Amino acid sequence: MLLPELFGNYAKNQPDKVFTSYNGREWTYHEFYEKAKRIAAYFQTKGYEKEDIIALYSLNTDVFLVCYFGLQLGGFTVMPVNTKLAVPEVEYIFNHSEAKSLIYDVRIENVINETQHVFHEKLAIGGEDQLGKILEDESLHFSPVPLGEHDTSVIMYTSGTTGKPKGVMLTHRNIIAAGEVWSEVMDITENDRMLVSTPLFHCAAAHVFVVPVTYKGGTIIIEEAFSTDKTLALLQNAQPTMFFGVPAMYTILLNLPHIKEIELPTLRLFGYGAAPMPYEILKKLKETFPNIKVQNLYGQTENAPAASSLKDHHALNKIGSVGEPLPQTEVRVVDENGNSLPIGQVGEIVVKGAQVMKGYLKDDQETARAIKDGWLYSGDLGRFDEDGLLYIVDRKKDMLIRGGENVYPVEVEEVLYQIPELLEAAVVGVPHPVYGEVPKAYAVLKEGKSLTAAQVMDYCSTQLAKYKVPMEVEFLNELPRNASGKVLKHTLGPKENMSV
Repeated sequence: MLLPELFGNYAKNQPDKVFTSYNGREWTYHEFYEKAKRIAAYFQTKGYEKEDIIALYSLNTDVFLVCYFGLQLGGFTVMPVNTKLAVPEVEYIFNHSEAKSLIYDVRIENVINETQHVFHEKLAIGGEDQLGKILEDESLHFSPVPLGEHDTSVIMYTSGTTGKPKGVMLTHRNIIAAGEVWSEVMDITENDRMLVSTPLFHCAAAHVFVVPVTYKGGTIIIEEAFSTDKTLALLQNAQPTMFFGVPAMYTILLNLPHIKEIELPTLRLFGYGAAPMPYEILKKLKETFPNIKVQNLYGQTENAPAASSLKDHHALNKIGSVGEPLPQTEVRVVDENGNSLPIGQVGEIVVKGAQVMKGYLKDDQETARAIKDGWLYSGDLGRFDEDGLLYIVDRKKDMLIRGGENVYPVEVEEVLYQIPELLEAAVVGVPHPVYGEVPKAYAVLKEGKSLTAAQVMDYCSTQLAKYKVPMEVEFLNELPRNASGKVLKHTLGPKENMSV
């Protein structure tokens, strides 16, 4: 059974149970499902066809989830777009995907107004609120659509090492598989209440928590964005049983002066991932809340994301590990020829399971590189220990993670090379006390040219999402290179080995 069908069963069998809670507004499974059907019905009546791509550009709201579920219910492909991206990045995604329609949040419409992509129509959340009117339109009648396992239900764009984002196509089977394995490994039941403070446009919030909790018939508590005071208030008062945060969020919460006085009686699980959790932060988290379990979650957008998990009993004695392979999932560490390596040896991590993506949108070449014989080649280098636990030791493709957000140096470097005064540049990750690591640029000026670090960062801020902008710029006379001319990035700045 696929997720839209499963949700329909819950709407019949537990119609009065609260599914979403957002800013004091609660929607039951029945209410939510009726609204989702109206979204599907609207696009049906407008003549949209199965697997047409509908872009969703919104902050966290219950309406976001209605659109997410409703579009899939109608057989359409929902494409959540990262709201932190700069205008050129958003426009590329719209153009490359050839998205037919756009649902957008008026609170962040300034970016939308600067893009040139032509949609069949744009529907606003807020303002004139066309979307809200659709949700309340009882004249819209949904016609059930046969959904295939391999139909593309979700597309999420992830930055590529070539500097251009790639559209990860996830099928209905991929999505339900993620729900199955994560709900099992986190012991999720219908009684769980998940507090979501991280962006719903990310695969982690959507598919590691919303989908698994929905799979079990639980409740989703939605916060627009992480905010120290508001998040803490919700943890105390909204009766959540689960919470997910990137390490930077836990660092901020644990540094509050009164944190040891806080009681969270309903919470049973702190999930963390998307970036490495420093040992001291993890230790402090367990000391501060000894009755709450912690669990690391590892995967990539390309596998829904679902690869492995480190459970609470290993949290402090297997620091740095991303745990054991998930149920129904195979994980190997292989050499360049795809041969499995023995315990302790480092190789590329490959993953196999029903959650592995269909492929990259309009990119057969990259799909063939990423998926071989059903195995997803993650691009991460890792090793297994004698207990069968997986460790990430490096990233094959130089990716760094700033507070849970992926940053690809090549993407930033391409922007730096647009600056006329710069001869060459290289970007590496350097440690940061809150964000884990941040991008730092090393730049060489053209002869006779002058430029300040602030000017470099200002230009980057017009072309890149804020989290991709170098936090520091250092000017050098030349970049270090090896005999073949390759830049020796490892000599530029301290870059810790990190898991995700």
